[in-house]
Amino acid sequence: MPGAVLFACGMNSVRSPMAAAITEKLFPRRIYVRSCGVREGEPDPFVEAVMAEIGCDLASHRPKTFEMLDESGFDLVVTLAPEAHHKALEMTRTEAVDVEYWPTPDPTLATGSREQILDSYRSVRDMLMLRIKKRFGWAPTPGG
Repeated sequence: MPGAVLFACGMNSVRSPMAAAITEKLFPRRIYVRSCGVREGEPDPFVEAVMAEIGCDLASHRPKTFEMLDESGFDLVVTLAPEAHHKALEMTRTEAVDVEYWPTPDPTLATGSREQILDSYRSVRDMLMLRIKKRFGWAPTPGG
């Protein structure tokens, strides 16, 4: 299991903050987690809503770019959008860091009623949770 993981997507508004919050929830104090985007986006109220459903508070999340990160030294960079993957490969080419691409749908493209849009966000959230559990070997804690 990596000690430090960076999740990256297009604007650090939807997929990467979801993945980071899920990882922090599943692996508290076991994996150092951050997220960023290629471009700086705006906080997404649908993300806040679907993450609150699983006990993750993203109300204070502020999107940031790769260049705005205060830290480096990640063991693993997980990219969730093609543009983030290209950027991560470019930025880490001289570093000993693994970069993995997890193709993830963009729920901001969903249309329809508020509930249909929320369902699209929930689908991405749940897909990320399954992938994170599998990749990092999550197991429920006894009595937890």
